[in-house]
This record gives sequence, C-alpha cells and structure tokens, in this order.
Amino acid sequence: MKSAVETLNPTRVRLTVEVPFEELKDSLDAAYKKINQQVTVKGFRKGKIPARVIDQRFGRGAVLEEAVNDALPKFYTEAVNGADLNPLGQPEVDITELKDGETLNFTAEVDIRPTLEIPDYSGIEVEVDAVEVTDEDVEKSVEQLRERFASTSPVERAAEEGDVVTIDLEAKVDGEVLEDGIADGVSYTIGSGELLDGIDDAVKGLEAGGEATFTSELKGGSAAGKEAEVTVKVTQVAARELPELDDEFAQLASEFDTLEELRADSRKRLANMKQFDQATQAQERVLEKLLELVEVPVPEKLLEDEINTRKHNLEHHQLGQMGLTLDKYLEIQGKTAEEFETETREAAVKGIKTQFVLDELVKKEQLNVNQEELTEHLMRRAASSGMSPDQFAQAVVEGGQVPLLVGEVARGKALAVVVESATVKDTNGEIVDLDDEEETEEAPAEAGTTEAAAEEQADEKSDEKTEG
Repeated sequence: MKSAVETLNPTRVRLTVEVPFEELKDSLDAAYKKINQQVTVKGFRKGKIPARVIDQRFGRGAVLEEAVNDALPKFYTEAVNGADLNPLGQPEVDITELKDGETLNFTAEVDIRPTLEIPDYSGIEVEVDAVEVTDEDVEKSVEQLRERFASTSPVERAAEEGDVVTIDLEAKVDGEVLEDGIADGVSYTIGSGELLDGIDDAVKGLEAGGEATFTSELKGGSAAGKEAEVTVKVTQVAARELPELDDEFAQLASEFDTLEELRADSRKRLANMKQFDQATQAQERVLEKLLELVEVPVPEKLLEDEINTRKHNLEHHQLGQMGLTLDKYLEIQGKTAEEFETETREAAVKGIKTQFVLDELVKKEQLNVNQEELTEHLMRRAASSGMSPDQFAQAVVEGGQVPLLVGEVARGKALAVVVESATVKDTNGEIVDLDDEEETEEAPAEAGTTEAAAEEQADEKSDEKTEG
C-alpha cells in the first residue's frame, strides 16, 4: 500500500491511498464467507457455495463492495498512522478507482489537530481579588445560620413580610381548573420568592381565612409557561422568631461553646472559600493569558459539532430537567437568539482552543495520569452528577469515556504547571502563593467538551445513565 498526504489547510488534510489488489485477499475471503452464510443456492449446502457460483448468482460487484467496505477502515488507519496524523472525527472517503484484480485507490479528507508552538509562558502575570473577610461578612454568615434555627408560632393578625403562611392554591387557565392546579396546606415564607410571581403581594395583609386572586405565569406542571388565574386562601399566619445571638445559640447551632468561637469559625470558613475562589480566578485568568500567546486554528466541522452538542445538552438535559424551553430560557436571561448563537460559538471556540493548547502542554511537559489521580477525578465527577462512584464508573466504562476522563485530568495538570510558573498578584499588589490544591488538578469546564463528534454517542450513553 502507498499513501500520500496533501495539506488542505492547517486543520485538514487529504490522504491519497493506493492499494494493490492482492492486499484485498483477506477481505475478499471474508466477503465470500459472509455472503455464504446469508444466502442459499439449490444444490449446495449453506456455507459451502463456491466463489464462482456466488459471482454468477449475485455478481462479483456485490463481493467487491463487501470486501472494500471491510478493508477501507484498516487501510485508512494504516495511512493515518504512517503519516503520524491526529485525526478528529470521521473522514470523508471517496473511492477514485477500483479495478478487479488490479488496484483499489481512494482518498480520505479528515480534520486533524493543528501543530501548535507553545511559547515561554513563565512571564504570565495576572491579578486576582484579594482575600478579605469583613466583620459584615461574618455577621451575615452567622445571621444565615440563625435563620435556619428560627421557630414559628401562629398569630391572629394580617400576614407581613417574613411571616410563614399556610395556604391553599387553585390555578385556572382559560377559566378551567387544571388537574394539577390544586394544592392544599402549602407552607410559604413571604418574600422568599419560592413560589409564583405575585403571590407575595396577594397574601400580604390577609388574615387566616382570607383569600385573593392574582395572575401569574406557571413555572411547572401541565400548563408550564402559561398565564393562570390563581386563587390563594390563607389558612394560618405564623410569625418567625429568631433565637437570641448568645452562647446558648452557639451551642445549639454548632459544636462551639461560645458565640465568639462560632464567629471565629465562620471567619475561617469564609476565608477558605474566598481563597478557593481566588485560586479558581487565577486559573481562569492564567488560561486566558496562555491562549493569547498561542495561535490556534480551529477546524470548522469540529466547531460546528461542538456548537450543536452544547445546544443539545442545554436544551435536552439542563433545560429539560427544569421544564424550560430554549425560548423561555432566553427570555429569562434577557438574550436574543442572535446573542445566544454568538455566545455559544465563542464558548465553543474557547473550549476547542483550550483543549488543543493544554493537550500540547501535556506532551511538552510529558505529564502522565496515575490510577490514584484518575480515581479521585472520577469520585468528584460522580458526586457532581448525583451518581454513586460505582454507578458513574460503570457508565464511563460502558460509554467508552475512560480516555476522556484521563484527558481531563492530564489537562488539569498541564494548566497547574502554567499557573505555578505565573506571577499572581491580588488587588492589593501582594504576591499570591497558590498551593497545589484540588482546584489546580482539573482543567476548567470548557477544556473538556471538545471532539464532540467522535464522542457524542458515548456522551449520550453516560447522560442517559446520569439522568436515570
């Protein structure tokens, strides 16, 4: 077999392959064997039909077609490996010549990973938010904890902001009560925004036994997205009572004996959270600087596949689980369809560039992923998906996604190398010493979403298991 490579652009090549006919022998034998098992000819036992009879009865062309279909993937792979190419997605194959007994010639056009030059990145400098925990931050945290331990007691007065009311609801659309539009004994905190738009104004000022009617767009159920006439009846009004901020509260709400110890712990936790946010911010900004240093051509077909996959995941998984359509989502976000298209394309481009650059860094820095790192990453992914580690691992294996997870970990390690070499200062001008914690072990989300066309089927299998 002979092959040649023609570069069509930085991300696409055309392979021209010439195969001597004798190299088709194994595939021809397999084709005759397969046809033998599929057909019957009077006078011959099944599977024992001579090749000449098959040619006469069914045509030599059918045998050649079967043989070529069997052989093409092997010859294509040999040509790709011989040219040391990194193909993306499936090739577009065209058989240019097929002469029985002489030769098979074909071309294959395919997108490839571009060749990248990673420059010196040690001079990258970024600025991040300073880690500052104010007294106000601490008091807000303690107050949120205090809210969780609030008690309620019925009162004989009109409902006010912050009260907990017990209500009965009835929703009508076009004058008809919905089958799923009745709910009794619902507990609702006025001002929480957890139910329907307009309900706060409707129940404020009502005493037990009072009712009101208002119009609101339904957020779920059989008539989600439609305007409904909602009748609300208050059956009880209860005032919320917050515990006193003292040592007794600290003992009730925590493992600490004093309120000051509780406040000190809150300050420490808030500082840890802000340090994590700071490290994440540094990671994102270092990545942006790195991408600015590298010229990365993006294969158009890969980009389109990536865009389509992002849209599919948003519409059929994320929004579907929330009972939202894309149009409703855009309305809530205050975006036009054109703005959504532009943002999706920009995110897809950044995702592809990120993966290409970090993968190149993995090779340049000769980074490997060990079993412990892969297991830790799998555990984190399982937790975020809501599956047990065993369930998630099974879905990953069955979906053929193990190489994807390995790639995610490796890219995270590559980005950690760049972050470690960068100069990171906070807004106060102080050098930030970023420890090699978990946040630098994973690449950002956009780095793990490319090569969608080649992996879409595996992704779908995993998504289905995740949803189940």
